[in-house]
Amino acid sequence: MSKEKGRETLSVSKAAASAILCNHYDYLIVGSGLYGLTFAREMTDHGKTCLVIDKRPDPGGNVFCEMVDGITVHRYGAHIFHTNNKTVWDYVCRFAKFLPYTHKVIAKNGNGIYSLPFNMYTFYQMWGVDSPEEAKKKISEQSSCAGLIKNLEDQAISLVGYDVYEKLVKYYTQKQWGKSCKDLPASIIKRIPLRFEYDDRYFTDRYQGIPDGGYNALVENMLSGIPIITRISYQQLIKKYPNIAKRIVYTGPIDEFFHYELGKLEYRSLRFETFLLNQPDFQGYSVVNYCDAETPFTRIIEHKHFTDVKAKKTVITYEYPEAWKPGKDAYYPINDNHNSSLYQQYLELAAKRPEVIFGGRLGAYKYYNMDEAVAAAIEAASKERKENS
Repeated sequence: MSKEKGRETLSVSKAAASAILCNHYDYLIVGSGLYGLTFAREMTDHGKTCLVIDKRPDPGGNVFCEMVDGITVHRYGAHIFHTNNKTVWDYVCRFAKFLPYTHKVIAKNGNGIYSLPFNMYTFYQMWGVDSPEEAKKKISEQSSCAGLIKNLEDQAISLVGYDVYEKLVKYYTQKQWGKSCKDLPASIIKRIPLRFEYDDRYFTDRYQGIPDGGYNALVENMLSGIPIITRISYQQLIKKYPNIAKRIVYTGPIDEFFHYELGKLEYRSLRFETFLLNQPDFQGYSVVNYCDAETPFTRIIEHKHFTDVKAKKTVITYEYPEAWKPGKDAYYPINDNHNSSLYQQYLELAAKRPEVIFGGRLGAYKYYNMDEAVAAAIEAASKERKENS
């Protein structure tokens, strides 16, 4: 390992990479996010040889962190590990010490500040009601015209009423997905909790936390004894070393693997603008969502509030959703009817490549939380061992 900008990295020299590539492996894992890391760790611990590669310069996928003036910065957006799965929690705790952290989010629209997810604080801030009965009555009055649920707008109004939809859902969602709420599936809004109690925790999972010092320690410990090469794509490597492994675990976009043979699946990308500010605090909260139409970004992240760092400066990140195209990082699959149908066609191609396991958010074209990615990889590795024992 080497030191770079005050952080640990697992990058290797060209000579070391050449030596690694001279070997033959049981598994080539493409992508060093949590799915790829977990699969590699599981198979290595059961006596298999694995090589991990990643096109980015640093391992860890979207959980990669860096230190800026003593503050741990989540380079690719806020990541809070939360789960009700004790097996998964115990698994990740093998590799890092997790600091307790309860995620809370506030939303701004104009001069209004509201609590997220939707709870009694939100309803009081929106309407001045202070009991569940009053809140439910207000929502019922506003949602009665929703009618048949055809899209996200219908679903949101039926759940929280017109006022909450208009101020806190509509424009934030349209910025996030780059589409009108009328053109998005109703299922997306079901991810947001709705509570008729004064509970403003964003996640209610039993186990929650952030690794002490960020996710890099978790990544490095999971990769212990496993060779990794960064700054290399699957296409680059496989062209030169087509027989480097018996099996491939591919966590990149499944349509990219097949050279977009059937057409491009749709994703959303993100752009981050990060600044070190010479002041102790900027917004007093880790995450503030901007739910109006005029603000071009969706949220501001203030990283020091994740671990209560008593630094004299602060680091903030503006998060801008963007349209995706090949060459950009894909963050979110767009699981509407068109893309779901196209993905099923890619699965038919994948069935003709039994030596390849497609996994992770992009390989499975599915929105995974971090714990779900770990659980899916543990399950895939277990299945792999049973089928090849």
